[in-house]
Amino acid sequence: MIDRLAREVPAEFSDGIVAIEVSPKALPHPRSGDVYTLGECVPLEWSGNGADLQSRIVLYHGSFAALARLGDFDWRTEAWETLAHELRHHLEWRAHVSRLEAYDWAAEENFRRHEGQPFDPLFYRSGESVEDGVWKVDDDVFVALDGARGTEIEIPWHGRAYRVAVPPVEPTTALFLILDGLGDPPPGDAVVVVKPAHGLRDLLRRRPAPVQMVVRVTPLDA
Repeated sequence: MIDRLAREVPAEFSDGIVAIEVSPKALPHPRSGDVYTLGECVPLEWSGNGADLQSRIVLYHGSFAALARLGDFDWRTEAWETLAHELRHHLEWRAHVSRLEAYDWAAEENFRRHEGQPFDPLFYRSGESVEDGVWKVDDDVFVALDGARGTEIEIPWHGRAYRVAVPPVEPTTALFLILDGLGDPPPGDAVVVVKPAHGLRDLLRRRPAPVQMVVRVTPLDA
């Protein structure tokens, strides 16, 4: 069905789209239950001016199936609207070169994070904004929260609440907590960024390297 729909797209709107793929994965919304991302546009290669940007569009069959289980669901209509929405994203990426540069940098820093290399603790803010306090870079979702070290915080995720312990580290250190045990995890990492505490003196100090670790979550409605 997606192949047939793609053939109906005018060439001027699909220029630079190198692939339209259907993934079996489901992409749950980070906070709202029964809400799923149906598709996304992933920028790939470009020379710097945006006009020659190449992108890949992914539609998530698992998300479509999850929504279809909730009630009446017109697969063709939803697929066409999702495809058109992601094509519009591709055109917007091409028009806003500075936004492309910022995302490209965020993707590079996120790669460094995965590789255990030093990375900028604020890189995720240059990713795609999902909603206030939530960003997405590649397949990874970042939720920024305030929390005191050595305590527990409550984390909302896809309509459910979880508890996680915040390790006792230096208050001025950014904590990247990779959540393990979520009921509906994203395709990549679900990361809670516990923001560092900042005072006036901290403006004159060198920012400490962020600390990253995997933490097990406890569902509060179990």
